[in-house]
Amino acid sequence: MKLYIGNKNYSSWSMRPWVLLTQADIPFEEVMVRFDAFTPESNFKATLKAVSPTGKVPVLVDGDLVVWDTLAIAEYLAEKFPECELWPHERADRARARSICAELHSGFGALRSACPMNIEARLPDTGALIWRDHAAVRADVARLVSLWRDCLQKSGGPLLFGNFSVVDAYYAPICTRLVSYALPLPPDVQAYVQHVLALPGVKAWLDAACAEHDFLAFEEPYRLQR
Repeated sequence: MKLYIGNKNYSSWSMRPWVLLTQADIPFEEVMVRFDAFTPESNFKATLKAVSPTGKVPVLVDGDLVVWDTLAIAEYLAEKFPECELWPHERADRARARSICAELHSGFGALRSACPMNIEARLPDTGALIWRDHAAVRADVARLVSLWRDCLQKSGGPLLFGNFSVVDAYYAPICTRLVSYALPLPPDVQAYVQHVLALPGVKAWLDAACAEHDFLAFEEPYRLQR
């Protein structure tokens, strides 16, 4: 299998299936396509359009099969490698886990927009201004706290459904945002964030992201503000 991804420092959607595969010890070949631009004539778009109809990352290629969209990739991997138990064992838990992943697809827009993923950066001053000025970001974080607490209380932790699952891989990029921008969290939720970031599959991504040293101005508009 080949997994096409973007820059590890910036590509939150690429991070999710990469972490899922790595943490579950599923062999795959990484194909990194650098973000040069997202215009139709960019090398990034040209490379991805030759592989996937969307021209976006991530894309999983397994023989003649092409699977795009993070959630579709997760579902495919769960079916192909049932022994890895990528979703929770109980049916009700699987339904909740899928709901929580789908909520991230369609929600948390304020947090994702105001705090783009930037793993190598530490932006507490920027985060403080965002926290002060953006009520929608505060609302998104409040929803995260409520959601994660509910899961952790039901499962007993240390991860959302006890053992590692798709859901933890899905929310790993959100954990990096919370740290990069130093957004305030209660101690129990902060403990979950730190546990996720210490997972071997997550740490491998974080280390590689910090080693890229590939500054892209269009990904970091807050750096250019005076």
